[in-house]
Amino acid sequence: MSVDEEASTAILNRLRRAQGQLAGVIAMIEAGRDCKDVVTQLAAVSRALDRAGFKIVASGMRQCMTAADDETPPMSEAELEKLFLALA
Repeated sequence: MSVDEEASTAILNRLRRAQGQLAGVIAMIEAGRDCKDVVTQLAAVSRALDRAGFKIVASGMRQCMTAADDETPPMSEAELEKLFLALA
């Protein structure tokens, strides 16, 4: 299974946002910023990563519910469950 084309744009945008936010966290720590500011920014990174992960899982669920081609079997419920748990 692969991430469908429709979802990949949103996923990449969220991952790029997280990448930029993480760079901001690193810069804040290096600059000696207040811990509260760093944690707040780090929480934003976490949310962006979570949203990207959930979009990947949603893409897998969509593929699981649609007819698969002969070469690629649909994702099983156990595989989907593992994906969800990986985000926890």
